[in-house]
Amino acid sequence: MKPIHFAALLLLGAIWGASFLFIGIAVEEFSPTSMMFFRTLLGGLILVVVAQVTRQNRSGKVSLHLKDKWRNYFVVGLLNSAIPFTLIAFSEINLTASLAAILNSTTPLFTALIASAWGIEQLTGRKITGVLLGIVGVVVLMGGSPLEVNSEIIVAVVASLTAALCYGTATVYASKHITFLPAIYASMVQLLSAAIILAPIALFTMPSTVPSSRAIAALGALIVLSTAFAYLLYFFLLREVGSTRTASVTFLVPLFGTLWGVTFLNDPFNAGMLLGMTIIFTSIGLVTGAKWLGRRRLSPALEEQPILVDEKG
Repeated sequence: MKPIHFAALLLLGAIWGASFLFIGIAVEEFSPTSMMFFRTLLGGLILVVVAQVTRQNRSGKVSLHLKDKWRNYFVVGLLNSAIPFTLIAFSEINLTASLAAILNSTTPLFTALIASAWGIEQLTGRKITGVLLGIVGVVVLMGGSPLEVNSEIIVAVVASLTAALCYGTATVYASKHITFLPAIYASMVQLLSAAIILAPIALFTMPSTVPSSRAIAALGALIVLSTAFAYLLYFFLLREVGSTRTASVTFLVPLFGTLWGVTFLNDPFNAGMLLGMTIIFTSIGLVTGAKWLGRRRLSPALEEQPILVDEKG
């Protein structure tokens, strides 16, 4: 990896980590569904424009096979965008952006479990240990958090973890059904499919008053920076350094998410949360076979996954 690749990887982690900050600000005035409808619709349309421009600069035509594959696109859009995006926004009504970012980092643990259940990867003793350690990490994280653990917090934590489960399921599903698409097209169809799914609900949950400029700016940054631009940066890394090195962004997103939350939202952060985050990171390392910011071993089926995205705030 050249210096430009390391810089791009850090920038991607910073931008995806910032998505939790933007969501935390915007959800104060937008409903989770209306916010994520705008995110998926406008983010998807931006990628359509980019895909058209890049297609004109290369020979050949990309076929989406809509007649045969539209159901697959809607499943991926549901599991990889519509549900998890909305659940994360819902969780940040009561959770800090820092906690939401750290909890979202458990996605690789769920991916390993789903891949094992579908017969794509074997659930080895090391991976089982990693999953169990991840559960301990979540317990330590919440126990060490200064937030008062009540029913609302528990529901928010479950929502955040369910979002990570959806991401893991979507990763495995997409690796079986839409690997024929270039990454930008796979992301484009999943975002637009999610927008269609969210549209009927969003129609009835639009803000009753015009949101403040602060909330609108946060939503705009979420769409332009943390969705459209982040995907393009992700595609650049996939092309330049491959999916194994790009996947190391998994460790950077919660670090930056925590940094931005503490810096700009005054999120509390203490030794107990640091311990919980460290345990979760260790569990991810066991499950993925990762080295810090190094290569990550994946099964051949998941290695070529076109939308292997762990961000997802």
